[in-house]
Amino acid sequence: MNVENKLITILGPTAVGKTRFAVKLAYRLNGEIISADSRQVYTGMDIGTGKDYKDYFINNTQIKTHLIDIISPLEEFNLFLFRKYFYQAFKKITNNQKTPFLVGGTALYLNSILKKYTISEVNFNSKRAKYLYSLPKEQLKKILLNIKQNQHNVTDLIEKERIVKAILIAETENKKNDDEVDISSLIIGITDSRDIVKERIRKRLKIRLEEGMIDEVETLLAKGVTHEKLKFFGLEYKFISMYLNKELNYNDMYQKLASAIIQFSKRQMTWFRKMEREGIKIHWLKNNEITKAEKLIENFIH
Repeated sequence: MNVENKLITILGPTAVGKTRFAVKLAYRLNGEIISADSRQVYTGMDIGTGKDYKDYFINNTQIKTHLIDIISPLEEFNLFLFRKYFYQAFKKITNNQKTPFLVGGTALYLNSILKKYTISEVNFNSKRAKYLYSLPKEQLKKILLNIKQNQHNVTDLIEKERIVKAILIAETENKKNDDEVDISSLIIGITDSRDIVKERIRKRLKIRLEEGMIDEVETLLAKGVTHEKLKFFGLEYKFISMYLNKELNYNDMYQKLASAIIQFSKRQMTWFRKMEREGIKIHWLKNNEITKAEKLIENFIH
């Protein structure tokens, strides 16, 4: 199979079965998976981010996955680093004559690849900006120098506001690094009815709480992750942090969290529809339509 500079993208909102769908395809088509999930990059954040490791095994074979468990939650990860590591993984996979699958639901990460390096304008009032302003200046300097190791403008390292703005600009700069290549992608979207997705979200949340998601958050706190950082990670980490901080009781935590995940799922679909309006072709399938997906991929590759 000729996979040179060709990518299979599997996207969709949370709880539709993207991972298992992609694993089945990767198994049949000699593929490896590159995760497009902004939280699964962090070690120790397993249950809350849905790292269902067992899903990557099929017929006693483990499908190799990239960009999962690559950084501590005490460190920073951003769009710049995602793109850098994505292209490194992509080249490694294709050099080994395997099929690369980009799989996930973080729309900004997906869009940065599929729109060929076009990134939204810098938003200096974003949630990200507010979080950066909460950090001490020395930590901000480290973040900036990690992104731009050859930082020539020393004035960006003096004032806190300048450092924050420099970080936000650097994270959204529209430029290629040495690993970037011009990629052509077939995009398959996994979807289902709103009612089914809502039911899956609620059921999955109950299971994850039973499996120790609260213990996971307590462990993160013990390792030095702050409540502020947990709220930055959002959803499960935000609401469990509030529960542990006695800002919410257990029932309110569950109800508010379930509602927040359902709303998040709707926002994901809104972003995907926006991508379609901007010219990206998404082939929407149910998570049991593997044969249709294989035919689409075969036509795309050949």
